[in-house]
Amino acid sequence: MSRGVLSAAWSLWRTSLRQDRRKAVTALVLVVAGAVAWPLVALMLRVLFEAANAGRPVAASLAGVAVAVLLIAGLTLGHFAHIAYFELSELDVLHLHQDLMEATNGSPGMAHYERPELADKVAVLEEDVEQLRVGLQAVLTGVGLAVAMALTTVVLASLDPVLLLLPLVAVPPLLAGRWAERMVDRARESSAESTRRALGLFRLATQAAAGRELRVFGLEAEVRRRHRLLWQGSTRRLWRTQSAASLVRMSGQLAFAAGYVAAVLLILRDAVAGRRGAGDVILVVTIAAQVNQQVAAAVGALQDLQRLRSVYQRLDEVHELIRAGGPPSATAGPPPPTRLRDGIRLADVTLRYPGAERPVLAGLDLRLPAGATVAIVGDNGAGKTTLVKLLCGLLRPTGGRILVDGTELGELSLPAWRARIAAGFQDFVRFELPAGRTVGLGDLPRRDDEPAVRTALDRAGAGDVVDALEAGLATQLGTSYADGVELSGGQWQKLALGRAFMRDEPLLVVLDEPAAALDAEAEHALFERYRQQAARVAARTGAVSVFVSHRFSTVQLADLIVVLADGRVAELGTHADLLAAGGRYAEMFELQAGAYR
Repeated sequence: MSRGVLSAAWSLWRTSLRQDRRKAVTALVLVVAGAVAWPLVALMLRVLFEAANAGRPVAASLAGVAVAVLLIAGLTLGHFAHIAYFELSELDVLHLHQDLMEATNGSPGMAHYERPELADKVAVLEEDVEQLRVGLQAVLTGVGLAVAMALTTVVLASLDPVLLLLPLVAVPPLLAGRWAERMVDRARESSAESTRRALGLFRLATQAAAGRELRVFGLEAEVRRRHRLLWQGSTRRLWRTQSAASLVRMSGQLAFAAGYVAAVLLILRDAVAGRRGAGDVILVVTIAAQVNQQVAAAVGALQDLQRLRSVYQRLDEVHELIRAGGPPSATAGPPPPTRLRDGIRLADVTLRYPGAERPVLAGLDLRLPAGATVAIVGDNGAGKTTLVKLLCGLLRPTGGRILVDGTELGELSLPAWRARIAAGFQDFVRFELPAGRTVGLGDLPRRDDEPAVRTALDRAGAGDVVDALEAGLATQLGTSYADGVELSGGQWQKLALGRAFMRDEPLLVVLDEPAAALDAEAEHALFERYRQQAARVAARTGAVSVFVSHRFSTVQLADLIVVLADGRVAELGTHADLLAAGGRYAEMFELQAGAYR
């Protein structure tokens, strides 16, 4: 859906009215009054000169006072309006930030994150969102200019109908400005990928976490070189487009200048012939100058409004791309069963990421029995994490079905299904909150329940992390705060595991490479606790516990081991069965075991 300039302006105005109707209306009245004051100044100047020439001092004095009052109004009302709409502009920016967050993070699924075109549009939006700070000013200015230009047209018509052509001369600069802005907008869109990659390298070079590897591997200069090349390429492309756009705008302004000069010469000719008075000459010179200012302001406002249109249009495109991915499940639907009886079955499941040549999973058939502990292994890229995302409802299969006790996952209430999942991921989030809340977020209604948080920490073997903190669970974590405490990677991961164990009655427990930052001994201890928790929830809810790991010393203890290869189940069975089969699992196990001999 493509938005026009008027549609974008109306959307922003409605948003401003919702933020504060009184301030929005006050700002509009002040801007319009200030804009109308200038054509009235020209009219009063004519009255002033004609009264002075006719020897009417009282009329001339009153006209002079009117000119002074109108000049003060024209010069000051805009500043008072700024006071009214400045806060509204800040609120409008906040509203768009929230809209963008809801669009990208409020979707039930995550398929849209796999679309590079979405990343480009979001990158441009993050840069352009500040446009809303001047967007409201452009909307108000546009309304004031429209009223002022309408009054100016009436004044010109009263002088000479031919002068009505003068506003038409404003059309070329307006069209040229619109064309130029489209040129710049297309250039920024085409440069979005380079800009996004350059910003990524900038963040990489300025983050402490990456600093170690950059220095040890001598990558500092290479990162700076690539950042410079990407930024220079993007900037060079934008500079060429901006230069061409400036020439386009200049051609439009020259067309108006020619019309302006013609209008002044027309009235001067009549004045020389005695058909016009000095007041008319003053009026047309003043009005013509104001028309020039109005056109220049209109071109500037139109450019701002076109950028505003681009912001809303890209936001619409972001919404469309997310909708195109489709939700993995309905938000309304029957809840999942209280207890699993059969388990979870994947029937002929295929998943292809947008733009990918090959599917990540292709015709995958797998049954995860209720109450079972399942280990998933395979080479990198085999589809392990994708399978986990499907089970959590983060992705929707492009083919096949996922059945929970015989009911298709897509038919269940997604929020209700998510509420019955306990999950710990390899790329866990470092929530910079008090330590207790960092863990408690795993079960939001009980985030401040200290006994529940400590129970979860015990389940994850992470009690020692909190015990070592000066203020215990109340300790602020993260260097974003002056008094925040920074943890090691392993400590952060232990807290993330505690978060995963907050829910007491899950139907699905997922740990995706949960011990990447832990040593082998700590991982083995973790898996022993994981088995205990798996047995506990299996007895209570029949939960399926899924464990993704590359370490076979822990994998071998699972009830069922799934070996993925090329997006399919290559092998399936217990550790003993798979070793006896002498297939890919046995090969990987012997290879890893040999490293410890």
